[in-house]
Amino acid sequence: MAVERLKSFASQITGTTPTPYPFDPLSEQEIEKAVAIVRKEKTDLVRNGLSFNAVTLWEPPKAEMMAWVQNPTRHTRPSRRADIVAIGRGSKVYDGVVDLAEEKVITWQETPGVQPLISMQDLQLVEGIARKDPKVIEQCGLIGIPPEDMHKVYCDPWTIGYDERFGSSIRLQQALMYYRPDMDDCQYAYPLDFCPIFNADTHEIIHIDVPEVRRPLSKAPPNNYDAISIQKEGGFRKDLKPINITQPEGVSFTLDGRVISWQNWKVHVGFNYREGIVLSNITFNDKGTERPVFWRISLAEMVVPYGNPEHPHQRKHAFDLGEYGGGYMTNSLSLGCDCKGAIHYMDAAFVNRAGESQTIKNAICIHEEDAGILFKHSDFRDDTTTVTRARKLVISHIFTAANYEYCVYWIFHQDGTIQLEIKLTGILNTYAMNPGEDTHGWGTEVYPGVNAHNHQHLFCLRLDPNIDGPQNTIFEVDAVRGPGEVGSAENKYGNAFRAAKRKLATQGESMCDYDGSSSRTWEMSNTNKLNPYSHKPVSYKLVSREIPTLLPREGGLVWKRAGFARHAVHVTQYDDTQIHPAGRHVPQSSGEPSQGLPAWIAANPGANIDNTDIVLWHTFGITHFPAPEDFPVMPAEPMTLLLRPRNFFSRNPCLDVPPSYSSVPSKGKNVNVASGGIVDQISRLAFGDKEGSCKC
Repeated sequence: MAVERLKSFASQITGTTPTPYPFDPLSEQEIEKAVAIVRKEKTDLVRNGLSFNAVTLWEPPKAEMMAWVQNPTRHTRPSRRADIVAIGRGSKVYDGVVDLAEEKVITWQETPGVQPLISMQDLQLVEGIARKDPKVIEQCGLIGIPPEDMHKVYCDPWTIGYDERFGSSIRLQQALMYYRPDMDDCQYAYPLDFCPIFNADTHEIIHIDVPEVRRPLSKAPPNNYDAISIQKEGGFRKDLKPINITQPEGVSFTLDGRVISWQNWKVHVGFNYREGIVLSNITFNDKGTERPVFWRISLAEMVVPYGNPEHPHQRKHAFDLGEYGGGYMTNSLSLGCDCKGAIHYMDAAFVNRAGESQTIKNAICIHEEDAGILFKHSDFRDDTTTVTRARKLVISHIFTAANYEYCVYWIFHQDGTIQLEIKLTGILNTYAMNPGEDTHGWGTEVYPGVNAHNHQHLFCLRLDPNIDGPQNTIFEVDAVRGPGEVGSAENKYGNAFRAAKRKLATQGESMCDYDGSSSRTWEMSNTNKLNPYSHKPVSYKLVSREIPTLLPREGGLVWKRAGFARHAVHVTQYDDTQIHPAGRHVPQSSGEPSQGLPAWIAANPGANIDNTDIVLWHTFGITHFPAPEDFPVMPAEPMTLLLRPRNFFSRNPCLDVPPSYSSVPSKGKNVNVASGGIVDQISRLAFGDKEGSCKC
């Protein structure tokens, strides 16, 4: 019954838009139409087995889209176009754009020397073929798995990254091998020591990497995390009481198509196969004036380099967005599990290899949460208090990249702050080890026979600022001590400190590293507009403190392929074509030359980024040294960053949020809002104390 009420409510808040908003993802019908147009015009390729790797929205040019947003009656609505990636016989790659209204292919070209991402369908082919391959069966026998147990052998197919023995012209995957004694057992407790190479074009195993020192199958008992196993081991805790989250009057946000309005915020919620959630045309209503804040923000790329130098582990550095697609790997979310409360869901439509559309139900979750105290002050003189609780809007999706889960939460706050929180959970990538084997510090034995290698998770955030307009400037901001020694006239007591700002004026000088000792932040500013009180440019500040250095060495394979991760911040002139910081096609790229951000900056290092249309690229993440507490499934580890208004508003922008309690000396306590105060009685009633001493 509760689910039905939520479904009914969702239908009430979702506007019906006869024509898709230009930033809306392609619908199932539009995907199939784009495929039909390609098939009609490229009949020779279709006859030779053309398959579809991606069909997604080709986003309108920014200048065209901005003009239409500002005056939709005067400017033509941007056309709906599809961005196509297709694969032909012999691993040939084709890139194209289809105009859906004109029903024709606008551009089409073969792109040599590259491989597009590995789809879920590509991944699912490998396991069955590996189990039947004589060379794989032979290797399994050598480490203790008889042929009749090949149905217990599993693999996680990965892109091969780059291997100089094979190059980029053949579409390959590497199979990370595991064993399950029982079909319900956790396979990562039984990693195997060899690695087959799979040719995705011919569907065959073409090579197997075998270590010099063999590691037989572990004989340790299973190490499981599923409910049945935990019940057998003693059951679950019995001291947890239910927590119910209800909004009996409904949610506080409204939706018109995919444009959400909440607490002065307005944002378009997009989604694509690669980045997952894309938020566009983000504005904040400041006392009746709708002020632009960001044009587009997304997670644009990530890399997970592993730290074991032994062959073939150098290939383990997954670009989970560029090589597999954060959208393609997205979960269907479940009420009460992934999301809790009054939820609105959005689906996501993609293409399969055959050109058919398919939908991930409940790909995006939108809901509100209590966010603790928004602001509070108590006056010690008379015990008067004002306290206001905060609310936040959460737009999220979760994707599973083989062993790891990434939970991505875009959070909007009432004070004008945007927060990105990512939670890492799932299972460690594991490798076999012999009893007593020395890991040489490259990993940790998290269970008998299980070596979990050191690794990093480095995410690249793409920020297209629109701070009161597209002409923006980036400043690096450090907290520094004031000049002058103790006892000097200018700093007699040595206590002076200030914010030192360095303008990033060209692409070449925009590459910045993080400095925790100076609490370094970056301000995205509109220097053409000053705050009336501080007389400083209106700005949004990037506050991010989880920024590890890329640990693979300069000149190495990961360093070359993941050029975006060399620095915490890069800034580029806006370019419609520059979306993917590791390049459009990432699998099997050699990094020679480095694609994406390094190439764009090297092409024009002197390009002006001062008071113009710019993009800020920010790399952040964690370095993970595994421990037994992370196994067999890892407790969620969060990381977060903030985009905070600085000198953007003339005063606290959330003073009009109704308080939980407010009193003033002239009116006494516990009076209503109109005369100076209000009390939230709910927490008192929870303890059966209607007149309790707590104020709220």
